Amino acid sequence: MSDTSPRRALVVGSTGIVGQALSAQLVDQGWEVFGLSRSGGNPVAGVHAVRADLADPAGLAAALADVRPSFAAITAWTRQATEAENIAVNGAAVRNVLAALEPAGTLDHVALMTGLKHYLGPFEAYATGVMADTPFHEEEPRLSSPNFYYAQEDELFDAAARSGFSWSVHRAHTVFGFATGNAMNMVLTIGAYATICKERGLPFVFPGSATQWNSVTDVTDAELVAEQMIWTATHEAGRNEAFNIANGDVFRWRWLWPQIAAYFGLEWEGFEGEPRTLVAAMEGMEPVWADLAERHGLVEPDLARVASWWHTDGDLGRGIEVLTDMNKSRKAGFTAARDTRDAFFSYIERYRAARILP
Repeated sequence: MSDTSPRRALVVGSTGIVGQALSAQLVDQGWEVFGLSRSGGNPVAGVHAVRADLADPAGLAAALADVRPSFAAITAWTRQATEAENIAVNGAAVRNVLAALEPAGTLDHVALMTGLKHYLGPFEAYATGVMADTPFHEEEPRLSSPNFYYAQEDELFDAAARSGFSWSVHRAHTVFGFATGNAMNMVLTIGAYATICKERGLPFVFPGSATQWNSVTDVTDAELVAEQMIWTATHEAGRNEAFNIANGDVFRWRWLWPQIAAYFGLEWEGFEGEPRTLVAAMEGMEPVWADLAERHGLVEPDLARVASWWHTDGDLGRGIEVLTDMNKSRKAGFTAARDTRDAFFSYIERYRAARILP
């Protein structure tokens, strides 16, 4: 490319909750953006869609041969039945992408999105071992439990050492954002739950633990992750570092839950005795959602692509306080923040405007 050509970026997982936000910001900033997904979908205008399977090295190499990005962001993962399978599949995904890009020699920076399971442990051993005190700091040592985030990091570090690009790791908490068919989408899950409660005349019951109801916590706006990724790619202080990424404010669910209920016009109930899970409460609600979708002209009648009950239950059911420290990022120069309450209701309005929620 000539000096006047736009900077070129590859977003791996471009149809996902962070991938969409990142793709949109890069396009707005004048980058030439390629979005890689298994479906080959292209939800963001101005993105060149690339279809490939992260588990297919040969297919990836062919699909990415002419992309030649200077910046790549890996925001995708695939949930497996065991952590051993998570490590094998998701570690290989990072290895395969970077191997496919290596021959061109154009990479300057690669950003990898992970999360707080770096500090909490994998799903199989979640919050069961000896963990650091909250708020979590980036310099904490790895836990002894096998963890696919560690495997992904190691693949990134090895490729960076071999090829000479810089890297960054972005450890997000629960992500608020805009996407469908995403495995970890709390805003849309809660929005779907509230919609079904309204439809069935049910109370809006907090599904989680006493700890999550009463304790201080934080979350991460997908657009903030995207901002931090671009910052690391364009500022020396962001290179070869791992950063937490959270909104910068803290809240209690006992404060936010009644406000969500009021927004949807629902009676609410807080924690009472033990978690009352969404998985249990929403069992068999697929026909209810399909009927809602037909009557309101919604674009997604499949409840499984709208709500991830298991993930929201996992986040809200934790028996420990979970929040992150953002000082490393701030000291390095990234000072952007989000108001969590504003972000939640802004995304609900976007889902309504897109006819995903009624």
